[in-house]
Amino acid sequence: MCGIVGLFLKDKTLEPKLGAMLSDMLVIMTDRGPDSAGIAIYGAPSDGRAKITVQSAKPAVDFAGLEALLKPVDASVTVELKSTHAVIETDATQSAAVRDLLAEQRPDVRVMGSGDSVEIYKEVGLPKDVVARFGIREMGGTHGIGHTRMATESAVTTLGAHPFSTGADQCLVHNGSLSNHNNLRRELVREGMSFETQNDSEVAAAYLTAEMAKGKDLGQALTSALDDLDGFFTFVVGTKSGFGVVRDPIACKPAVMAETDQYIAFGSEYRALVNLPGIEDARVWEPEPATVYFWDHEKAA
Repeated sequence: MCGIVGLFLKDKTLEPKLGAMLSDMLVIMTDRGPDSAGIAIYGAPSDGRAKITVQSAKPAVDFAGLEALLKPVDASVTVELKSTHAVIETDATQSAAVRDLLAEQRPDVRVMGSGDSVEIYKEVGLPKDVVARFGIREMGGTHGIGHTRMATESAVTTLGAHPFSTGADQCLVHNGSLSNHNNLRRELVREGMSFETQNDSEVAAAYLTAEMAKGKDLGQALTSALDDLDGFFTFVVGTKSGFGVVRDPIACKPAVMAETDQYIAFGSEYRALVNLPGIEDARVWEPEPATVYFWDHEKAA
């Protein structure tokens, strides 16, 4: 049992409040998963710039002198420290070189996510503590997803927490259990994907990344997942400009959605949505089994 939340903003005036709104939604879901928590926040991308969110169990050691270390690769690089995480902002053309140097010189640092707009923060602990640790309430953005975890089949670790990100500006949160993840993992490894954990949710994220690499958009990739993934699942997925939801054909994992002129929201339970502005006038529904819901800021919502 885990808790999932997601928020896709239509109204730009709400963007400064995205972090606060998502935080409230996630904290309400604490009893669905007190082991660990995480949030992905999508902000407006900066032309020619890229972000790399990293994590360390020893931030005082691994983040010391980090900006100076990376300057020879990109003189414009900046590093913003946030507790056990840091956000590295670099010239997009040097992003791969920065990651290579990071892996060589700081091998204990783990990349949580990267891309033009996403920042991902996740740690072991209660949602309220994770939210406070990283200052999520003060963050703005266009859309975001969150997860609070109750581990059932793998260890409670930072890397095992959600969201899982396996591609640029892509991430996934999951409630459920996949039965064919080991076979899928082997296939994806043969296709060149790599994995940090044994978590089935990371396999789901990698599957979607691989499908989108073939030219599919998020909606099309989620449609393919209904044929290729076995088990019980509710996925909420973010991309640079998109937000998607899908449930397996049996749909035994709880889910509710709401839409107004200002936003589209997802929660594992309705109580996650009750503090959203205008929720009393929202169209509220339970997402149908085996049905893909997909919105994109670059397309008609």
